[in-house]
Amino acid sequence: MMKSDNNRKGKPARNSREGGNSQKPQGKKFAPQPKKAAPPKKSNPDEVRLNRYIANAGICSRREADTYIAAGNVTVNGKPVTEMGYKVKRSDDVRFDGKRLSLEKKEYILLNKPKNFITTTSDEKGRRTVMELISSASNARLLPVGRLDRNTMGLLLFTNDGDLTKKLTHPKHGVRKIYHVHLDKSLSVADLHKIEAGLELEDGPIEVDSISFVQGAPKRELGIEIHSGRNRIVRRIFEHLGYEVTKLDRVIFAGLTKKDLPRGHWRHLTEQEVINLKNIK
Repeated sequence: MMKSDNNRKGKPARNSREGGNSQKPQGKKFAPQPKKAAPPKKSNPDEVRLNRYIANAGICSRREADTYIAAGNVTVNGKPVTEMGYKVKRSDDVRFDGKRLSLEKKEYILLNKPKNFITTTSDEKGRRTVMELISSASNARLLPVGRLDRNTMGLLLFTNDGDLTKKLTHPKHGVRKIYHVHLDKSLSVADLHKIEAGLELEDGPIEVDSISFVQGAPKRELGIEIHSGRNRIVRRIFEHLGYEVTKLDRVIFAGLTKKDLPRGHWRHLTEQEVINLKNIK
C-alpha cells in the first residue's frame, strides 16, 4: 500500500521510461564539434624556394645552399638574401657569387658507349647515334661532352651544363682520359719510348701523359693516358708508327670510371661526382 500511495502522490519511479523526456538525451548531439581545419594555402607555381633554385641550377645540394644563403653568397635582384625559406620567382635575377643562375635543372648522364654508334645528336646518313642509348634518361636536351669515334667504346658524358662542358673540353684544364688499347701486333719497347718522348704528327706535336703495357696481358695491349682532345688522336699515334688499333676503350674520363656500368648502359652521376667535376681547375 505504501508504494501505491507514493505513486499516487505523483512521485515518478526512478527507472520509469514514461513520457521519454524525463532524462537528457545522450549521444553525438551533445559531443563537442571539432574545429574545421583551415584550407591549405595554394602554392604559387611561379615561385620556388631559394635553396631549391640553387640546387636545380647545379651549384650544390639544398642543405649546402642553405649554408651559402646564410653566409650571404646569394643575391636576388641585386640584394643579398639570408632568410631561410625565402621564395623567388622564375623571373628573378638570382646570383651565386655574382654569377647569374638558371632554374633549369642541370643533369649529368654517364654512358658506357658500345661500338657502332656515332657521337652526334643526329645523322643524315641514318646511322645509329649515342642519343638513342640515353633516350630514356631525361627529358632535358642533353649533349655529349666531347666525342668518341664510331668504333671507340667507353665512357661518354652527357649534360645540359654548358659551363661544365666548356671546362671538360678545354685543353688548359688537362682533363684526365685513360684508354685501354688493343693493337694488331705487339708494340716494341723502342716504339713505346718514342711515344713517351712525344711524336710529331701531321697536325703538330703530341705528348702523352703516360703509357705502359697492361700487366699480365700480351704486349699488344696497353694503357695510355692523354689529355689532348684532337680528333682520333690515340689511333693516329699508333698509326704513325705502323700499328693498327683493333680495339679502343676509354676506361677513365675526368675521374669517372666504368665500375658497375655495363656496356651500352647509362647512369646519373652522383652529387659528389658532379662536385668533383666542378672542382677541376
